[in-house]
Amino acid sequence: MKEEFLDRYRHSLAHILAKAVIEIFGKENVQYSIGPQIDDGCYYDFVLPRTITEDDYKTIEDKMNEIIKRREDWTVKEVSRSEALEIFKDQKFKTELINDLPEDEKITIYYTGEDYVDLCRGPHVENSADLFGAAFKVKSASASYWRGDEKRDHMQRIYLYAFPDKAALKAHLNLLKEAQERDHKKLGPDLQLFMFNETAPGMPYWLPRGWKMYNVLLNFWREIHDLHDYQEISAPVINNKKLWLISGHWAHYVNNMFIVPGTDWDIDANDTMAAKPMNCPNAMLTFKSRLRSYKDLPIRYSETDVIHRKERSGALNGLFRVQEFRQDDDHTFVMESQIEDEIRDVMDIADQIYSTFGLTYRAELSTRPDDFMGDIESWNHAEAALKSILNKKYGEGGYEINEGDGAFYGPKIDLQMKDALGREWQVGTIQLDFQLPHNFGLTYTGPDGVPTEPVVIHRAIFGSFERFIGILIENFKGAFPFWLSPVQVGIVPIRTEHNDYARKVAGILAKNHIRYEVDYSDKNMKEKIKEYKLFKDPYIIVLGDQEAEQQTVSINLRGGNKKLQNVPLDKFIEICNRMNNEHSLELIDSLD
Repeated sequence: MKEEFLDRYRHSLAHILAKAVIEIFGKENVQYSIGPQIDDGCYYDFVLPRTITEDDYKTIEDKMNEIIKRREDWTVKEVSRSEALEIFKDQKFKTELINDLPEDEKITIYYTGEDYVDLCRGPHVENSADLFGAAFKVKSASASYWRGDEKRDHMQRIYLYAFPDKAALKAHLNLLKEAQERDHKKLGPDLQLFMFNETAPGMPYWLPRGWKMYNVLLNFWREIHDLHDYQEISAPVINNKKLWLISGHWAHYVNNMFIVPGTDWDIDANDTMAAKPMNCPNAMLTFKSRLRSYKDLPIRYSETDVIHRKERSGALNGLFRVQEFRQDDDHTFVMESQIEDEIRDVMDIADQIYSTFGLTYRAELSTRPDDFMGDIESWNHAEAALKSILNKKYGEGGYEINEGDGAFYGPKIDLQMKDALGREWQVGTIQLDFQLPHNFGLTYTGPDGVPTEPVVIHRAIFGSFERFIGILIENFKGAFPFWLSPVQVGIVPIRTEHNDYARKVAGILAKNHIRYEVDYSDKNMKEKIKEYKLFKDPYIIVLGDQEAEQQTVSINLRGGNKKLQNVPLDKFIEICNRMNNEHSLELIDSLD
């Protein structure tokens, strides 16, 4: 009921927004199109005589409040197609929408007062008085295209935050402010983790600090998977289109693939290649490279090769939506009798990895899409297997079902992870596949000596390293746990005569695989400390006469003014090693 109220409330405010804009610019000067509600408010698209700027925001808000105070009735009326076309004869977008409606479509219009009418299914409030106390704020104005087509009319989209009361709006604005401060697209370059360049849109450059963290994450992932008997492989980044025809990607995914034309630059030529958007076919060929027995199964091939997926330029979003990335892929080949145990183990791995970062998740089951490949019986079998696993882990009703959202080759379990701001991200996925093994003619020799097709489990835990790192940057606000930090210890010799001791400390840190950076320059000590603080290094150790003489370090802890004076060097190394080994989320801030 609350969600229905919010939808009606926000959709009604979209009409108020449109009416306000029309009154400000004059009806003869405004073409208005659509104004749906969205998660945190609503928007409306217009063609206007000039560009909306921030200076207009308060004028629009004031006009909206004025309209609400008029206590105007909202009237719904069913009209014929010809009546609708007459009412909106001066509005080209409404006219197009009316003409596109099915012949038997019921057409309704809503009046707000007597001078504003909109084509709409509703529902809406009955009187503007129902919106008294409405808490709204113009969020932004941006360019848009009619029906999302860049070849159609250029429009202006005005976004509105809309909440039932001022407290809810204030809480949302505070959340947005916090999210802005956590924005990985700003923090990443500021912390010198990664960068982008226009010569490779959506393809991140990993800078030295960022690449250190990337490899820490990769090594952590490898250590866990080694314990679960995964074997890592690597395969070519580009393959002949013949491979993609067999896998089905050419038919289902070619528009999202980077094509490498053959010698005659013809996409239909036999020597056409494509950068791989997924690792699946390579794992299939690896399995097929020799004879297999049921005794060999499960066979788990993990792979972190670079993959490429073509995206529309407007869809790119920092590390969250890129065109080049490394997915923490695995393709496990099993007998049907092994499916349940194997997926249970995958979910145990997910539990271990996510909990290490203090993150929680929930599961969703995505079922057969319209463009599915294979026979319905196999799909029904696969979906039933996944439902059984989820029912045992979460109980019936303990997970969501997304009808029609599966991969084209099989149903899947998607893992939705919640971050420090309560936002959810789709990261991990577990996909059950009876189709690709059949397409590639994969078999193993069963206990009865008969060739049998394996079942393939596609799975990823991070989803992609890039996206997961973007999530971690925002979740930790760039202040990573010690074990994950690109640089764990900043070393500050007070004067140049303390550099020799700093080199000794650096050497001991290096031998213990503790990541450090040291400033041997003759800059002021406070200036050196400030620089390391900007990089959010967990520990900054200061070395002077006393420390050199007593073989100690004095430590500035990240996140406050707390300091530990004259800590024995071997004790400090022990502290660092303990946090690395335990993958601790908190800094050790005492010697107890």
